[in-house]
Amino acid sequence: MIIYPAIDLLDGKCVRLSQGQYDKVTVYHEHPLEMARSFCAAGADWLHVVDLEAARSGIPAHAGLIARMQRETGLKIQTGGGVRTMDALSILLEQHNMDRVVLGTAAVKDRAFTKAALARYGPRIAIGIDVLDGHVRVEGWTEDSGLEAVAFVKEMAALGARTLIFTDISRDGMLRGPAVSQIRQLVSLELADIIASGGIGSHADIDAVRSSGAAGVIVGKAIYEGKVVLEQCWPKESFPASM
Repeated sequence: MIIYPAIDLLDGKCVRLSQGQYDKVTVYHEHPLEMARSFCAAGADWLHVVDLEAARSGIPAHAGLIARMQRETGLKIQTGGGVRTMDALSILLEQHNMDRVVLGTAAVKDRAFTKAALARYGPRIAIGIDVLDGHVRVEGWTEDSGLEAVAFVKEMAALGARTLIFTDISRDGMLRGPAVSQIRQLVSLELADIIASGGIGSHADIDAVRSSGAAGVIVGKAIYEGKVVLEQCWPKESFPASM
């Protein structure tokens, strides 16, 4: 299972939102590039980066900074936030050579674009499924799409999605544990790789997600608040001796 340390960008800073609410922002680091370097030094292979300004407005705000993170750390980058056009997608995947881009609102509201993106870029596209009370949320989690989560998963898989990122918004940033039963349910469908997000507050929570069969887990606030020590997340034999 891949562990994705998370960096959420707002106003050029590394922040976390509580349950996706933009009026509940905690700034954890003034210099996100330094944070990315520390994750690399801790043994991470991947980084999950969200452009929160773009998620809310649909206008990319941090593409250059995210590309610099990749270039200067060598980490693989999975990034999303407000990607709603093929032009925006090609900037990230072709101009900046991001490893994977997450489609959220666009996957819900623009099936033609989503289908075309999956056909063109295949495994370099992930679908973000942000859920509250069983329904998919959009526009930076501010709107209820009216779509039931499992039905949406099946629809995205039918379009060719092979990586799905499931976030339980009610748990995000709360450190109260992941939605293991829902994660197991999605994994059991055997339609795509499931990356779990939301609620991680301890190493035991990471183990719980691993036991669900998920392909990955995104960890943010728990790292910043010392609940999870990234260096302790890897098998000892896989951690570079120089570290």
